[in-house]
Amino acid sequence: MVRCGDVLLVGRWLLWALAVALPPTAGTAAQVVPVIVVPAMMMDFEDRIEALGTLRANESVALTATVTETISALHFDDGDRVEAGQVLAEMTSVEEHALLTEGRATVGEAERQYRRVQSLATQGTAAKSLLDERAREWETARARLTAIESRLSDRLIKAPFSGVVGLRNISVGALVEPGDLITTLDDDSVMKLDLAVPSLFVPSLVIGMPVDAVTRAYGERAFDGRLHSIDSRIDTVTRSIKVRVILPNPERLLKPGMLMQVTLRKDARRTLVLPEAALMPQGREQFVMVAVPVGQGHKVERRQVTIGSRRPGEVEVLQGVQAGELIVTHGTMRVRPGQAVSVRAIGDGSESLAELLKSPPALQEAESAK
Repeated sequence: MVRCGDVLLVGRWLLWALAVALPPTAGTAAQVVPVIVVPAMMMDFEDRIEALGTLRANESVALTATVTETISALHFDDGDRVEAGQVLAEMTSVEEHALLTEGRATVGEAERQYRRVQSLATQGTAAKSLLDERAREWETARARLTAIESRLSDRLIKAPFSGVVGLRNISVGALVEPGDLITTLDDDSVMKLDLAVPSLFVPSLVIGMPVDAVTRAYGERAFDGRLHSIDSRIDTVTRSIKVRVILPNPERLLKPGMLMQVTLRKDARRTLVLPEAALMPQGREQFVMVAVPVGQGHKVERRQVTIGSRRPGEVEVLQGVQAGELIVTHGTMRVRPGQAVSVRAIGDGSESLAELLKSPPALQEAESAK
């Protein structure tokens, strides 16, 4: 069912569209044109450098066997979080354990023989050469024990650092050889993101500059990070330089291999900002229409402006207008310099045209309230 308010709103909108679309006739040269304006405002502004990158774990390793042996025990499952030094897999080591027992016994006996001869040598009843021989036997036994312990250690697969393991690629009883992949281990507490930035921006890159990164997996959610390091060379083919960004990952949401869209923010400042819709380009020059108060009304004045950086929907103005001046955003094609205008609405650049047309004339409200 059509409501009366909707009909009135549609009617007002059609009248506005007709007023903007129809060209002025000779008999209406002095007519007052309705316009929508936005006050020139001082806002926080910053330059942005955008790039794409693929995430990598802070530390990443593929755990493989170093000897040919049979897996006797596994102490992890897919996706487990493990601590540094934790044993993940054991290989058959019965022979090595037997040799370890023998080696420890040999070391103990060699030490006792050395101590006995040392006591006799102190009393002068044993030759110095015999003491040296016993010392050599003790050192040899200890070296052999170290070698056995090393061989036994090769049959234990341990986590070199804390992190999360990937998929398990073996089972108990499987025969593995050097190089066979057992699993992967990633330290995902923080993530590394390497980017290729055009060399044009090299003077702007500063270690520690803030970074925003988004990925389609999490919609509009932004992950904050910092520029960690800058490569020492520029690629001679692409004329870009590699930089590394560090992204904290306390919730463990980010995964290695994710594609990230990164924005590096630089040169934060407070500056004058206008909507891009207010610009009237002519060649390389930019102009805006300013609604200047005259008596009880306004007249438009054409101003040349110098613009700086841009961001979606907004532009930095370096010169040409002052903060607080009313800049025409809708109706610029209908007005001429010096023409009288009526301010239909005052926006802030974020409202749609429909929202602005719904509201009563801002200046009329202000005058009626006086």
